[in-house]
Amino acid sequence: MPSRGLVTRHQRKTRISNMTTEQIHIAGRIGAALLGGYVFTWGGIALGVAGLFAAGMEFHDAEHLCNILGFLVFLVVFLWAFAARSMPRVWLVLLGGGGLMTASASLIQHMLV
Repeated sequence: MPSRGLVTRHQRKTRISNMTTEQIHIAGRIGAALLGGYVFTWGGIALGVAGLFAAGMEFHDAEHLCNILGFLVFLVVFLWAFAARSMPRVWLVLLGGGGLMTASASLIQHMLV
């Protein structure tokens, strides 16, 4: 018999299987808000820095401006992930948009070098 501090494999499976659909939905929204928000914000910052630098702004000025705006973008995206009706749309916009912005930033950087 395991001690009180140890959790058996069966107990872990039971806990996970007892999660309600509402708890899974909330966990998905939290994941979208944190992970998807990070990817989207990171892509936006990368694209902003690359675009502003290509337009002639000093690199560190572009970097600071985009990082400051990134805080606001992350806040808006984080809140939107909880307010949106469709979770697939949230994931598509955040991960797809972040990926496209990152790829665009990489293309701009490649053209500059």
